[in-house]
Amino acid sequence: MNVYHLSYPNHLYNVTNNEAYSLAIGFFDGVHTGHRAVIQEALNKGKEKSIKTAVMTFDPHPSLVLGGRKEQVFYITPLEQKIEILEQMNVDALFVVRFTSDFAKLSPAQFIDSFIKHANVKHVTAGFDFTFGSFGKGTMQDMEELSNGEYSVSIVGKQELAGDKISSTRIREALKEGKVEVAKELLGRPFMLSGVVVHGDKRGRTIDFPTANIQPKEGQFTPAIGVYAVKIQVQEIWYEGVCNVGYKPTFNNPEEKKLSIEVHIINFDQSIYGEEVSVHWYKRIRAEQKFNGIDELKKQIGKDKNYAMKYFKM
Repeated sequence: MNVYHLSYPNHLYNVTNNEAYSLAIGFFDGVHTGHRAVIQEALNKGKEKSIKTAVMTFDPHPSLVLGGRKEQVFYITPLEQKIEILEQMNVDALFVVRFTSDFAKLSPAQFIDSFIKHANVKHVTAGFDFTFGSFGKGTMQDMEELSNGEYSVSIVGKQELAGDKISSTRIREALKEGKVEVAKELLGRPFMLSGVVVHGDKRGRTIDFPTANIQPKEGQFTPAIGVYAVKIQVQEIWYEGVCNVGYKPTFNNPEEKKLSIEVHIINFDQSIYGEEVSVHWYKRIRAEQKFNGIDELKKQIGKDKNYAMKYFKM
């Protein structure tokens, strides 16, 4: 898959070789099952018209520009992960549009001229609620009316699960509550967090439950504090494990609020410091809690490990 980073007014489509495209457009944070319906429609139209399929997304999150947001935005799927998922879906090209103040001022017609017609897009697919142009004034009906016959349009209706719309907001709320099974249903795959194994306090080894201390990549969303059944990919191999997200209250001063993500990898005994790993989240086992001593903690971790092993055998 070719990835093109575009900005307005410079660096537009000077590397696309005049390919014709069926384009799916949206922010697509999560690339959840609703997003996949949009992208799959674009893939179907590309096949029908014998043209390549592209996805257009935006970076950074529009709220950073439009809302004057100062705090960091945490993504369900950071751009690197989004690229991997789109490659797996057999998308031919990804257009990453830099979301800036100048870009946000474009009228709907200017957006279409610069980013649709100029890109030789022959078909546009988006969700029913996608908007574009200054203040989000452009709707998919406008997208169709402003085409002048140069491209066709597909509008994908609301995608639902259990009677409610599938959305990135709904996934974020599920993750905030530790409901990783709900997030998995909405995403169509387990929630994934990537990071590097770094040195921690090494207490796990002293209680016979060594852990990989994971420093997540910047900008990733982290599920709620608690203990989870997970799978972790190390050097291309997947292992079952138990992950603790929290502040280790049994050992640490409650005033110290440094969040840690630690995975005890089942049936694994290797030094993997510096390795890049991916964690898939399957089920929340329990809340984080403070124990009266090491023996009580070891007993509970043993129970958590057994729970995870039984869960993955179901």
